[in-house]
Amino acid sequence: MADGAPKVVLVCEHASNRIPAFLGDMGLNAEARESHIAWDPGALAVAKRMSVQMAAPLVHGGVSRLVYDCNRPPEAKGAMPSRSEDIDIPANTRMTQDQRQARIEGVYEPFRQALSKLILQHRGTLELMVTVHSFTPVYLGKRRQVELGILHGADDRFAAAMMAHKAVENPYVTMLNEPYSAADGVAHTLDAQALPNGLLNVMIEVRNDLIRTSEQQNAVAGCLVPWISRTLSGFEERAAE
Repeated sequence: MADGAPKVVLVCEHASNRIPAFLGDMGLNAEARESHIAWDPGALAVAKRMSVQMAAPLVHGGVSRLVYDCNRPPEAKGAMPSRSEDIDIPANTRMTQDQRQARIEGVYEPFRQALSKLILQHRGTLELMVTVHSFTPVYLGKRRQVELGILHGADDRFAAAMMAHKAVENPYVTMLNEPYSAADGVAHTLDAQALPNGLLNVMIEVRNDLIRTSEQQNAVAGCLVPWISRTLSGFEERAAE
C-alpha cells in the first residue's frame, strides 16, 4: 500500500485462485482451478505495477472468486456460483444457509470493510477508484476481438472521458463496456464503494493473453497509468475553473 495522500485507489477483486484447505479442491480438476473461472490471471500483476507508478493504495482479494466473488453482493447468484461458463462447481451446489453466511462473513465482509476503511482514511485526497480485471480470449467457444475494456457502473463520467481521449500510445483494441457491462453485474464494487463516497470510478478489463509475461504486464500498465492520470487531470482542471 502506498503512503502519503493518494488521489487514486486501485482494487483487484479476483486477484487469487487460492482455495482454503477446508474446501479441498471444490470438486474441480487442476485445469479448472487454474483457469479464468477461478480468478483473473495477470490482473494483480498489472494492478501492482499501476500501484507503484501512481503511488496508489491497492486492495485485492485473497481467495478464488469461486469461493466468493468479491465483486458481487451476497444476494447475487454469482457471489458463490454453482456453475461458471460450462463448468459445474460441486462445492457450491448444495450449500446450507449457514455455509453461505460463513463465506460472506469470512471473505466478502473483510474485503468490503478493508476497502471502506481505506477510503475513509484517505477521504480528503481520494478522487478516483480503478478496479482491474482480466478476461479470457475465448468465451463459450467464441473468440473475443476486444483487447482492453473500459467499463462503468451508474457513473459513466470517467469511462466516457477515457474513451473520448484515448491514449495515443494505446496499441490495444479498446471498447466501452466490453466484454461485459453493468447489466452483467460487474459494477458492484464501483457502485457500492466509489459512488457513495463521491469518487470518480472506472473498471479496466484486459484480455488475459496480453498480460501473461512480465513484459506484457509492464506494457499494459505503461499504457493505462498515463492515460488514467491525464484523464483525472482533466477533471481536476475543470473543477478548478
